[in-house]
Amino acid sequence: MPALPAFSEPWQSTLHWQPTPAQKALFQQLYDGILLGNQQMNLTRITEPTEFWEKHLWDALSGIAPWLSAAEAAPDWLPPQETVRAIDIGTGAGIPGFPVAIALPHWHVTLLDSTQKKVRFLQELAQMLQLTQVTAIADRAEFLAHQLSHRELYDVALLRAVGAAATCAEYALPLLKLGGIAILYRGQWNDDEYQPLEAVAAQLGGQLVAVRSWQTPLSQGARHCVYLQKQHPTADAFPRAAGIPTKSPLTP
Repeated sequence: MPALPAFSEPWQSTLHWQPTPAQKALFQQLYDGILLGNQQMNLTRITEPTEFWEKHLWDALSGIAPWLSAAEAAPDWLPPQETVRAIDIGTGAGIPGFPVAIALPHWHVTLLDSTQKKVRFLQELAQMLQLTQVTAIADRAEFLAHQLSHRELYDVALLRAVGAAATCAEYALPLLKLGGIAILYRGQWNDDEYQPLEAVAAQLGGQLVAVRSWQTPLSQGARHCVYLQKQHPTADAFPRAAGIPTKSPLTP
């Protein structure tokens, strides 16, 4: 298998964080495992080592930068860090969930995907990586969020390449406990998106608390992370039935 680049300087200069040797080894094992899995199913088109580092590993950790770095003051909306339950909604190949679990080993990460075959692969990969704090579930967010064992359980929800911002909000906020944070990984973000998303988040018991922007360290692509905080219980009607949040996203 090809070796991932170390890129120590970009980690430090952009996220003010460095993986340990053990974490670097786990990133390599994750990469190897995904390449092998890719031979059996469509997990990712991003397989070249440098591109995988930037578009999967670095991108995944950019969203949790407020938790990674001690170099900057923690924002006042940051949940306590002692025990964090996170859910990666629509995880696909396990990104961003696996890199997050490797970088923050005290987080308990649930990988959620609707495809049984992918979830079996993710379970096997978690065992291979010995990430005992990672679990994988085959279900849809629209169903899982109405189960009492999951509703309002999580501190953090991660949503990357899932859909429109309003759709992501409807998936995530019912699963978050009060004070929890949904992280929406986006490419472009325009100022005129603030008000509509704020209004949708309010319908779901949330508030838009921050938008952070970056350039990817190698290709200088635009990236944004949108942070929504759960401030009130979400009405029982949400999320709506399977498929509806995607087909008809909430509007202000």
